[in-house]
Amino acid sequence: MSMWSQLLMQESISMSTLLLSAFHDYSLGLIGLIFFFVSGVSVSLLINNMISSQPVHSSVEVIWTVLPMVFLVFLVIPSLRILYFLEETKPYINLKVIGNQWYWSYEMEDLFLVYDSYMLVDTKQGEYRLLEVDHRTVLPVNKNIRGLITAADVLHCWALPSSGLKADAVPGRLNQVSFSFLRSSLNYGQCSEICGANHSFMPIVVESVSPEKYLMW
Repeated sequence: MSMWSQLLMQESISMSTLLLSAFHDYSLGLIGLIFFFVSGVSVSLLINNMISSQPVHSSVEVIWTVLPMVFLVFLVIPSLRILYFLEETKPYINLKVIGNQWYWSYEMEDLFLVYDSYMLVDTKQGEYRLLEVDHRTVLPVNKNIRGLITAADVLHCWALPSSGLKADAVPGRLNQVSFSFLRSSLNYGQCSEICGANHSFMPIVVESVSPEKYLMW
């Protein structure tokens, strides 16, 4: 979760988040390269007074048409690979998430488990205000999980930043997300769609444990 004085993204605990963070850094590097190159050329032209009102050097037009295409290819290839990776799944377990005003309901048909998760009003020392719940969702590490997100009343959004998850919960519609956890962890999130008066009181807590502990849950 986010900590005080944190400037960067949350620590990644899933492969999808690691890939998305790497692509973010890669894209930022390309954009920075383009920015400094264009800025340098522009400053050089202004200083040396090389700007002409007459159309010259058609080869330059070819270069500034081809170069952006090359940069786009360098962006598209890794982007498509990540998108296809995010869609691939052979789920070990299916987790159905239902947004309600103002709590979350969870269903695990594989375990015949159904429960509601409400925010804890009275927290103990060391717990996070407005982020603790009475029933945590426990999931296994290193297992593919398919999340089916929907809502029972109004629009909600199930978001878990450390695992790169953010899916709209729409009444009458199922949104699918695929994810897995790389290690045991305790992950916090919140509803990320304004859904009424108590929108800020819909925390999400997911605990990832070893498969052995998960089977004992």
